[in-house]
Formats: sequence, C-alpha cells, structure tokens
Amino acid sequence: MRHFRMRLILALIVGITVLSLASTYFEVLARKHVLRSELLRRTEILAASHQPYMEEALASGSTPQITAVSQEMRKHEEALGLAIYDTSGKLTIFDGPATLIRALPPNAVRQALKTGASSNQFGHTDGQDWLVEATPLHVNGQLAGALVLLEDAGYIRGEASEVWRQTFLRIVFSVILIVGVTVLMIRWFLMRPITRLAERLRLLRMGNPEHGILDEVDDLSLFTPIAREVENITESLMEARAAAAAEARLREAGENLWTAERLTVHVRQHAGAGRIFVVSNREPYMHVRQGKETVCVVPPSGLVTAVEPVLRACDGMWVAQGSGSEDRLFVDSHDRLRVPPEDPRYTLRRVWLSSEEESGYYDGFANEGLWPLCHIAHTRPIFRASDWECYQTVNRKFAQALLHEMEDCPEPVVFVQDYHFALLPRMLKAVRPDARVAIFWHIPWPNPEAFGICPWQAELLDGLLGADLIGFHIPLHCNNFLDTVDRVLESRTDREHMTARRRGHTTTIRPYPVSVAIDPTVTERVVWNKSGDEVLRDFNIKADKVILGVDRMDYTKGIVERLQAYERLLEEHPWHRERVTMVQIAAPSRTRIPSYADLRRRVEATVEQINTRFETPDWRPVILIERQCSHEEVTNWYRASDICLVTSLHDGMNLVAKEYLAARDDEDGVLVLSKFTGAAVELRDALIVNPYDTDGVADAIHRGLEMNATDRRLRMHRMRRQVMEHNVYRWAANVLGDLRELRIETVDVRPEAVLVHRAEGPQRKRA
Repeated sequence: MRHFRMRLILALIVGITVLSLASTYFEVLARKHVLRSELLRRTEILAASHQPYMEEALASGSTPQITAVSQEMRKHEEALGLAIYDTSGKLTIFDGPATLIRALPPNAVRQALKTGASSNQFGHTDGQDWLVEATPLHVNGQLAGALVLLEDAGYIRGEASEVWRQTFLRIVFSVILIVGVTVLMIRWFLMRPITRLAERLRLLRMGNPEHGILDEVDDLSLFTPIAREVENITESLMEARAAAAAEARLREAGENLWTAERLTVHVRQHAGAGRIFVVSNREPYMHVRQGKETVCVVPPSGLVTAVEPVLRACDGMWVAQGSGSEDRLFVDSHDRLRVPPEDPRYTLRRVWLSSEEESGYYDGFANEGLWPLCHIAHTRPIFRASDWECYQTVNRKFAQALLHEMEDCPEPVVFVQDYHFALLPRMLKAVRPDARVAIFWHIPWPNPEAFGICPWQAELLDGLLGADLIGFHIPLHCNNFLDTVDRVLESRTDREHMTARRRGHTTTIRPYPVSVAIDPTVTERVVWNKSGDEVLRDFNIKADKVILGVDRMDYTKGIVERLQAYERLLEEHPWHRERVTMVQIAAPSRTRIPSYADLRRRVEATVEQINTRFETPDWRPVILIERQCSHEEVTNWYRASDICLVTSLHDGMNLVAKEYLAARDDEDGVLVLSKFTGAAVELRDALIVNPYDTDGVADAIHRGLEMNATDRRLRMHRMRRQVMEHNVYRWAANVLGDLRELRIETVDVRPEAVLVHRAEGPQRKRA
C-alpha cells in the first residue's frame, strides 16, 4: 500500500505540473501577442503624428528641428530613439543609442522605401528587445527617405517571466493542496474501509462474524460492487458454516431432515449427464417499472423456493412466460438471461405471448375452464373452442422453445408445473423420447364424472400421459386420475404400481405433498421486526385476540363462508365481541374474470354487513385488506394472530396452513383447517372443519379461542415437526429422485407430432 500511495502521489505531481506548464505556455503566447499588438498600435500612432514634422524638417534641412522632435518623442515610455534614412537606405541622421541604431537590420527600411507604406519588425540585439517602425517621408510629393522609430520591447519579456513565476508558485501550491487532500482521502475513504473489510473477513474466518464491524458497512459505499460481492461471500460462508453445523447436529441426533444445501448436494450427485429444465407459467424473476426505475422482483411463489436450489446446483434452465413490463429489455437475442441477478447460477428463458394468447390460454381455458373443473366449489366451468385453440398454441410454443434449448443436451430432465401445460409432456416426448419428463399437478384432480364435463378431456389426458411421472398432492387425486384414464382412454392401468400404459409408453403416478421452506436446522428463534401489538396498532385494531385469514380473492378459498362462520360466532358467543377481531387478507386475483369480480363484491358486502351489525365506537369486527402483501407483512400477521382460518371449499394442498406453522417459531397459535384441503391429510392436530358447516366452523373458532396454552403448544409442536420433516426441499428431492430411477422406454414416434398434435388428438372411448 505504501508503494501504491507513492506512485499515486508522484502521478498527481507529474500530472498537475504538465497540465500547468502546458496551460501557462499558451497563456504566455497569448499575452505576448496582446502586448505586441498594443505596442505596434501605439508606435504607429506616434510615427504618424511625427511624420509631418520630419518631412518639413527634411525639406528645410533643419537638423536642430529633427533633434528637438527626437527629444520630445523620447519622453514616451518605450521610445529609445529615431533615425532618418535616405532613399538608398543609408542612415543619415539619428538620435539615441548609436550602437543599437547602427546594428538595426535594414529590412523594415527597405520595405517601407519599396512599398511607400509603413513597415515594422521586432528584434533582439545584445540583450535588448526592440521594435522598429519605418515610415516613408515625402518632400514635394517625392520619396525623400524614411523615418525609423526605435521602441523598447523588453517589458514584454518581463511580463512573460512574471507569468512563469506565478505559474511556478501556483504549481507548488496546487501540488501541496491536492497531494494533501489525496493522502487524507486515501486514508479515510480507502484505507479505513479496506482495513474494516479485512477485519470483517478476519472475524468471519475466526467464526465470530456478528461483532460490531458487521453493522458498519456504510464505509464500503464507495466500492459498492466490491461491497456487494463481499456481502454475498460473507452470507454464503455464514450459510455454509451454519448448514455444516446443522447437518452435524442432525447426524448427531440421528435425524434425516432436508435442507436447501442437502437438496443441492443430492442433485449434484444424482443429476447425471442430463440438464434440468423447469417449465412454469410464472417466471421466478421479472423486471417491472417502479416509478422512474426498473427493478427485478421475485413474485411470491413457493415453487421458486423449491426448485431454485435444483437449478442452481446443476446450472439448469427455467422456461416461463415473460410477463414483466420491462422483461424484453434484459434478455439476449435468444430471449435468455442469467439469474439470480446478484449471483447468476442458472438460465431463465422467457417465452412471449400475445395479449390474445394470454387471455385465451390463461384467463380462458386454464382459469375459467380447468380451474373450476378441478375444484368442487360449485362454480360452473366455461369451455370455449377459441380458448382451447389458444391453449394448444401456447403449449406448442413452449414445446418449441424447450426443444430448441434441448437440442444439444443428451437425456434432458424436464419438470413441468401445473395445469397450464397438460399437452406439453406428449409434445416433448414425441420429438425427444430420451427426455425424462415429469409434471406436477398443483390443483385437485376430480372424479371421472366431474372431469367428463370438459369437451377435450381425452386430449388433455393423452397429453399428460406423455410424461414419465405425474405428481399429485394426495393419493385420492392419484386414484381419481387413474379412474378418469380408465373411463376415457384406451390404456392399461396398474393400481398396484400406480401406472398407466398407452401407446407403448408407461406413466407413473405418485403423491408428492408439496410444502414450504421451513429450515429444520434453525435452532434460534427469529427476532420479529414488529411485535403483535405494533402490527395491530398500524391498523388501529383494539382486540385481545386476532383471527386471521390469508388468501387470494378466489371462490375456492371459502372467504364468504368463513366470514359467515365468524358472524355466527359473534351471535352465539357474544362475550367475544369487542375482544376478538378478524383480519382477512384477500390479494386481488384474476380480476379480468367475471366470477372473480362478483366474488369480490360478495366479500365486501359480507364484511360491511358484519361491521354494520356489530361495530362499536372502539371496536371493528372485521378488517379487510385487499392488496398484495409482502412476505414480511404476511409473516408479521401470522405471528400476531391467535387463530389462522384455512377454510377452503376445495384445495390441492393450501400452503397458507403450512406457512402459518413455519412462521410460528414460538410454537403457539391454533390452526382451523378445512377437511377439503390436501393439508388436512398431514396436519391432523389442526381443528378440522367442514367449511360448508357454518355452525361447526364457528364452534371450532370458539374452541380455539378457549384452548389452554398447553394444548395449543403441543398441537403446534407436532404440526411444525411434520412440516419440518416434509418440507419443500424433500418434495423436490422425491420428485426428481423418482424421475431419475424410472426406466425410460423409447417408442417410435413421428417428430412432426409436436406440430400436429391438435389434429391427432386421441379418440374418446365409447361408453
């Protein structure tokens, strides 16, 4: 560092000196030019004023008159003398320094005599700088000689010397000032942060990273990219150290729990040669405009938490719809970008859909057709031929994007997500039979009679059976799927091994209950950024107990039925009034679909009805929050609430129940859970209810409010243990592990099937 400072100071000195000298040189040239111009102007005026007198004296031959004029002229500050030359250029009369006048070059005189006009010349003789001004003299209209004025030009050199002297002083002062400031800046803004950074890394190496130095990161703001990378390295090392210690604790305790690090290691060990591709409608990172800035945000999704460690471990690819307003600005010519932005570990491939395609495929067929079809929530599914066309087009577009990315990849592994891509597995296998394809169906699968409503049920089933592995949340959905295949398609199903064979290809069907990212290695309780009282105070809630509901604004979530049960609680148990407040978070969802807009009006009307009926000046029964809340906000509500209501009319799993358990590291609180959710199969210590039974739900809420602390904590401990042992990392490991172990059969297919899938839809089985 000492050598660096010396080199920097020397470079500053040289730079300042060269710059100052160069600027001074041009300044001196300009100053000389100005002074010479002024001297020439004054001399020309002086010569012109004396010319008539000299011509008169020359005509009369009066030498004393010439001498008198010379003496008068020499009173001028710069005048040295004058001389008269005849027409041949010979010196005839002069007054002034004889040696200097005799040594003057004849050029100016000759030029004046030749042209009949004034001429001038600067020169230097014996240490004297001078200016000669030669003016022709005429007598009776005839050229009679030349008048020469000799001016002192030495002061011009003196002025230039003074400028150089001042420059030297300015250079010295500038060097001292700038070098001094630079040394201080190096000391305070470079040396000090680097010293602190070194101290921070030393503490980290010693395993003691949480001393005060960790909080003083502002000093590194001058080196933002380096500071960010150091932060990432620090966090990674801390996480790795914590994970290693946690794994050691788990091994010591003989436990077999899954973490993100274990999933990463598992994938690296079992990935083989094939690259992993994940396909979903929602992208893990999207670029949106916020005010005047473009930011990269992570949409709220448990899928990102589960799948991202897999892709990070093997440099995989995530293929998804580019839905962010600024997404197109951040992809390359192949619509790819590396993510996460702060630590790129895998590739995101964005697929672009037109507004018509998105409306028909997503709003129409997927969410007005398949969503109500698969959820028994008594909302009539709507199937339109135009929506079906869009659904096929989008599936084909995703298939083509995937096949392009898989061109040079041997034995790729493809993990397709959800009901948006039921046709995709068959399209992929038609061209790449060597690919291992799994699809996870995140929503329920209804019984064959309900699914038979769909006009294109056979095509959907045939598309799904192109996969090697199909995952559902619970065994009931697996059995319903096989029953539907038996009813609709010509195929052979095996209930013992849970397989279906069609077109020479065998598909395995398995239950994989999805979960949340609760880390079993964390032994210390997380410090809440807000207490329960602070959360309530933000909404002006005055209550002893809080009942919480967290949902999308969706008719399958039973929000209206839940509110009605709460109203019944206040009717049947009036002592809960002014003591209990219900908070319902209802994030807007699919607002372009009429049934969702109608649901919102019903929810708002029910809330208004309850508040109008029971509200007092100091107490409001229901708080409705209709916006997308951040993960941090929702976690604060989970921790502040006494009861969490998950009363879906029908749900594949419902991760809100598991998120609530993951947030309650204090092991307190009560979960009221619908029997029609997949989570109810696992979480038997919840208060299981029928959401259609208003009185039963009200009684369960009352029971939860009156439950003693010992019972609450025992139930919460057992449910949290269940979620820890079956977290989202285990889910991902099980799906991909089973897919790797399957024996893949290759059959002869026509490659063009991916493009004509719609025309070759399977024939429906006759009843």
